Amino acid sequence: MFDMTGFLSGAAAFLLAFVTAGLFAAAFMAIYRFVTPHDEGKLIREGNIAAAVALGGAVLGYMIPLASALSQTHSLPEFAAWATMAGVIQILVFWGVRRLALPDVSARIERGEIASAVYLLMISVAVGIINAACMTA
Repeated sequence: MFDMTGFLSGAAAFLLAFVTAGLFAAAFMAIYRFVTPHDEGKLIREGNIAAAVALGGAVLGYMIPLASALSQTHSLPEFAAWATMAGVIQILVFWGVRRLALPDVSARIERGEIASAVYLLMISVAVGIINAACMTA
């Protein structure tokens, strides 16, 4: 038999988690776009695929641990703490790539160099996977 009370309680928890995760994702994208020297929004509107790939990788790299935090935490403050940590880590990854591995990554993305964007995407996703796995330990 269908338990409407249980469903409504679960649906309310789902909506709260979904909206909160969406707000964290939007905040991450805004902060990430702020800290990168290139303007992803402008570049993407101009058809720069490299900018879309690089930003998409950062978002995926963030969403993987965000999903892990949703499934591993038991309260909204705990989720918020892990979500914040995941965002900080992704921003630090971009900073590290820009400072250590590929100092001209922003200029390359502005020029539409797909190889640099894919490199950044792969690092962001790899770090996101490790970040998510560490949340389960």
